[in-house]
Amino acid sequence: MKAALEQLTSFTVESIPTLDVAVEGSLDLFASATLPAVSIPFSKPLVLGSGNAHLTARIVCRDVSAVFGNESNYKDLLQTPEQYDGVIIFSASGSKHAVEMIKEAITKQLPVYMITNNHHSSAAQLLNPRMVLIFPKNREPYTYNTSTYLGPIFATTGESAAVIKTFITEVLSVQPLPNFASYDAVTFIIPANLALAAPMIQTKFDELFGSRLTARVFTDEEIKHAKTVVTNEHELFLSFVSANNYYGDEQNRVSLPLPLHCDYAGIIASTYYVVGKIQQALPAYFTQNIADYCQVATEIFGHEIKPIVE
Repeated sequence: MKAALEQLTSFTVESIPTLDVAVEGSLDLFASATLPAVSIPFSKPLVLGSGNAHLTARIVCRDVSAVFGNESNYKDLLQTPEQYDGVIIFSASGSKHAVEMIKEAITKQLPVYMITNNHHSSAAQLLNPRMVLIFPKNREPYTYNTSTYLGPIFATTGESAAVIKTFITEVLSVQPLPNFASYDAVTFIIPANLALAAPMIQTKFDELFGSRLTARVFTDEEIKHAKTVVTNEHELFLSFVSANNYYGDEQNRVSLPLPLHCDYAGIIASTYYVVGKIQQALPAYFTQNIADYCQVATEIFGHEIKPIVE
């Protein structure tokens, strides 16, 4: 089988790799790339992003006294510009809602700083180049955004991509996994101290499987609160913490390890890798639908959106 980076440089719309390949390719990229430092230029910013960009922003800026917003509420939040000394935009593509967010912030006379992977984007053209921080990325399927968002996270947490890659290839990849095709639901349990990763994992399930697979993600503390009142004998529980002694039928419980001293890059890479293995076991829902989706998204956003992001 081709190495991950080679697969990412050569795949077509008909041969889209699964998410685990994108994870390995991202780790290869960041094991050798020099990442820019994430330096927040404001003391009380409004931090905006859409989808997983918004969730990445929450991880990168989790120690900043910030207000966070997304595509649904940014206009409301900008009605009180006096609360902020600047706006930070997270957007891998630098397009879609990022453009409107920047324009709205400029009308409120707020300085804007953007973290992106595309310095040629329409959003970047609205800003002074000094206010645009560019991270490297791989060629990936649209919505995968594995390398795009792991870059700022690695730059923030200081984790080693090489160490995580070794863990995945030598430890996680050899764990006995169930036949994912035997289940119609899957629940991930992750450590409470990495709770901000949960919605990022959930979003990836939404993007890859839609309603074809029921997927839930909880921390080991959150799941204690009435998440398993209604049981399902075909629900798989994958625990990335200590052994699961309570949730799901006993034969449907699987515990998986995480890298030593795991932070957000480690949990995202490890869980995304397993999501990719689930993707391998099920019909190719994403490959079958992504081209049609991009046609509709192109009409919605008013500019071309391609199934492959170069």
